[in-house]
Amino acid sequence: MKPVAVHAFNPGPMTGAGNWTWLVPGRVTTLIDAGTGDPQHLAALEVALAGARLAQVLVTHAHIDHASGAVALAERFHGARFLKMPWPERDVRWPANWEPIEDGQMIDAGDGVLRAVHTPGHAPDHVCFWHEESRTLFSGDLAVKGTTIYIPPNLRGDLADYLASLERVRALRPARLLPAHGPVIDDPDAVLLGYLEHRREREEQILVALRAGETTPDALVPVIYRGLKESLLQVARETVLAHLLKLEREGRAGRRGDSWHIMEP
Repeated sequence: MKPVAVHAFNPGPMTGAGNWTWLVPGRVTTLIDAGTGDPQHLAALEVALAGARLAQVLVTHAHIDHASGAVALAERFHGARFLKMPWPERDVRWPANWEPIEDGQMIDAGDGVLRAVHTPGHAPDHVCFWHEESRTLFSGDLAVKGTTIYIPPNLRGDLADYLASLERVRALRPARLLPAHGPVIDDPDAVLLGYLEHRREREEQILVALRAGETTPDALVPVIYRGLKESLLQVARETVLAHLLKLEREGRAGRRGDSWHIMEP
């Protein structure tokens, strides 16, 4: 399997330099993720296909930068199938003829087979695609080298699920991750362990701030994220909320309205 990186041409505050989509050439020519439908992406994909027919598009999750391009791809590449794990209230925003993927499903792709690995947390429908022979994981938004992953509760992000997903992927012992953003990750275990440690440290910072009397996400953000740019404040607030919700589920924090507090044993 020799995947080809095809840029989606969608730079932005949340996408950085933009998304990578991954073309897997072969008997069942497959694109991992749909981008946003930018004409430059469609043209670059045509070049990468080199005359081959696009058979299918596998979407890692229904966030706009991964799924919205399905509409333009369907118009450009007639007969291509579109597959993803269902997130019904979100999938209807991108009216492709979605076929459902299940956890563990084996999917012919290129000249090999990929296994769907459900990795919720960043999104409830997030799926990675595992090529066991090469120990390669198409990892979507599970990891981005050099930064952390946004867990948005307002879009059904769940920190406890995300931490479990990191451990599930570690258990596969991948040799490399092909992410949707940033460079190829050729030291997956070090990166994933770093994420787990970072989240433990962030959780402890939040517990310390709660014990010191801070009670709301808005009050916690400047304590946890000193000197943060204003454009990132909402993202930081959502991240703090994701941690608080995890602590609440574990019985370690509670709330009354918007006010949070430590639950002492």
